[in-house]
Amino acid sequence: MRKVKNLANLACHLLMATILFSLVLSWHVGARAAAQTITIIVGFSPGGTYDLYARVLGQHLGQHLANNPTVVVENMPGAGGIRAANYLYRVAPRDGSMIGTFARGVVIGPLFGQGNFDATKFNWIGSVTDDVNVCLAWHTSPVKSWNDLLTKPFTVAGEGAQADADIYANLIKHLFHAPIKLVSGYPGSNDISLAMERGEVDGACALSYSTVKSTWSEKLQNKDINILFQAGVKKAPDLPNVPLLTDLTQNPHEKEILKLIMGVQGMARPFVAPPGLSDNSRNALRQAFTETMRDAAFLDEIKKMKLEVNPSNGADLEALVTALYQTPTEVVAQAKQAIAEP
Repeated sequence: MRKVKNLANLACHLLMATILFSLVLSWHVGARAAAQTITIIVGFSPGGTYDLYARVLGQHLGQHLANNPTVVVENMPGAGGIRAANYLYRVAPRDGSMIGTFARGVVIGPLFGQGNFDATKFNWIGSVTDDVNVCLAWHTSPVKSWNDLLTKPFTVAGEGAQADADIYANLIKHLFHAPIKLVSGYPGSNDISLAMERGEVDGACALSYSTVKSTWSEKLQNKDINILFQAGVKKAPDLPNVPLLTDLTQNPHEKEILKLIMGVQGMARPFVAPPGLSDNSRNALRQAFTETMRDAAFLDEIKKMKLEVNPSNGADLEALVTALYQTPTEVVAQAKQAIAEP
């Protein structure tokens, strides 16, 4: 009887050892797989500023992570970044091997019924910079100023429901009763630039000023484009004479709407990981991102590309998103109406 009992105990110990070994092995293999390659999903077509930031980040991020993983960039344009956000939220692996970037307007999209995700549940990694948006017109357009925008027909390009170009076009149309016509569906800012040159549209409301200064610098210097207004927490230092959108209304309800919509300007170039990451994976990505923002080689490359760096860490972005999602429902309803497609 004792012999049988000892054999049973031995079998039990062997089983537990086998299970433990299997768990350790699977964890080790999984960790190695996650460490070998990290993918950055970009919610826009190649060549735009979101894409450029992701590619420069990808060249340096892996050096600040354990085992120095290779970082690759994949473009997933669609609906102004909503497609990429939905993918990251519902499909992407939750092991730290995939992060992504999309338009900041996408972040508050679910408040307005756009996007199948809850932005407060993303793991926020950091933002490379803050920014202001600008509304601009091609030089051949009769619209040369804010006052012209309110009175003259103006056809603008858009990228998708929660892209900045679409949000602000609808906002100006509804809140300020401007005669704007929106033509949406362009995959990225490069496509919008070509559309302006070909005469398909008169301009765009709005694009990141950092995009204009970096990838459209020649057009800016040649005065091929006129900037009509800027939208942000504060004015860009080098645009002192271009009106800030919040200064163009004295209506307190309109100011509350603008505050919600422009609140995401503090995360102009956000990077997120899917929900469900372990604390260790999230913290490692956040730390690597912060270290990359201080990396001399990264900063040198950013400077050569005429891009800006004014980073925010993941914890700050998480707090900002949480605050935005606590906006009173009546303000959200008014904002939703203001940016709705006609």
